[in-house]
Amino acid sequence: MTARIRALQGGTSASKTIATLQVLIDNAQQDLTPTVTSVVSESLPHLKKGAMRDFINIMEGHNYFDENSWNRTDSIYTFPNRSIIEFFGADQAGKVKGPRRDRLFMNEANNMGFEIFEQLEVRTKDYIFLDWNPSNEFWYYTDVENKRTDVEKLILTYLDNEALSENIVKSIEQRKSNKSWWRVYGLGLLGEVEGQIYRDWTVIDEVPHEARLERYGLDFGYTNDPTAIVAIYRYNGAIILDEIAFQRGLLNRQIADILINCEKAPIVADSAEPKSIADLKEYGLSMIPTKKGKDSVKNGINLVQDQRVSITKRSVNVIREYRNYMWATDKDGKFLPEPEHEYSHSMDAVRYGVRSMPRLVQPLTQEQKATRVFVQAMERKRKRHSGGDVKMRAKRFLR
Repeated sequence: MTARIRALQGGTSASKTIATLQVLIDNAQQDLTPTVTSVVSESLPHLKKGAMRDFINIMEGHNYFDENSWNRTDSIYTFPNRSIIEFFGADQAGKVKGPRRDRLFMNEANNMGFEIFEQLEVRTKDYIFLDWNPSNEFWYYTDVENKRTDVEKLILTYLDNEALSENIVKSIEQRKSNKSWWRVYGLGLLGEVEGQIYRDWTVIDEVPHEARLERYGLDFGYTNDPTAIVAIYRYNGAIILDEIAFQRGLLNRQIADILINCEKAPIVADSAEPKSIADLKEYGLSMIPTKKGKDSVKNGINLVQDQRVSITKRSVNVIREYRNYMWATDKDGKFLPEPEHEYSHSMDAVRYGVRSMPRLVQPLTQEQKATRVFVQAMERKRKRHSGGDVKMRAKRFLR
């Protein structure tokens, strides 16, 4: 690619990030004069578990990595020719609006705003890489593509990744029946992913000091699935989620060590693991098995959907699963009343915790919703035309 703005639109496992990092490393190594390359994503925690980890793996895999050249505090690597590659989150306003650079890579650009792009672009001398999964339209399509003459785009899919294992290829291709998912993540084409379970959650910097810790949700895993632990807070009538753990291979003793060192609160865990729950109780932890029964998963999802939800930016795995948590489909592509398993771990932990919180408002019935809408309309009328007990009149009307 030779244009100033080099856009990589693509599906899952297309190796967009690794391929871009390889180009950036190669360019930095060959510089005759020192340059600055910035790799940016929505937050530093997101980078640490994504592009930054990939960068170190590439460098170590080619025997390039020198620990003395890696500034872990500032996330900057300095090459022998004094060129550097730096990593920072787009939430760090000073770095977005301040320093200049030679090259830029906006990793998962669709998770950053257009203003961020403009601030970074105008301070970049040479070229800019953007990559994303095209799950919906964002500023690239409306404000960059077809509006600038210095743009070049490639569409990549998992078939372009020659290093992809056969197991992952099979896993991706098993989802062909979900046509909207397949269009975006299989074929790398722009679409609106149908079947996403949760929407409109907000990413925030941190848990406010005034927030009250209500529960921990715990979903057990070990070999194939991670153990997921999520802290659930109440704040201004909404809930805040904060990732505590998301890791494979955790023994019950290790889970207990994590929770013992956290602020005390009831821990709601998957009741399908009674032995693990009993083990954790032996450590003095307040364990509650989640209630299960007919439609318990769907009812729990409905309850979570009724809440205003925020996630701390350090909760990288919770954010990733939230964005990919989908309803399962049958062989004809019709949605089933149950979620897919792949991105369900932290979402299950959230559901366990939220369902057990007694002070949460339960989902309203259709009749209750209709009553509330009518009363609100009458209240608005009262404000326009004073007089009378509107709520009492509304109740009489409904009777």
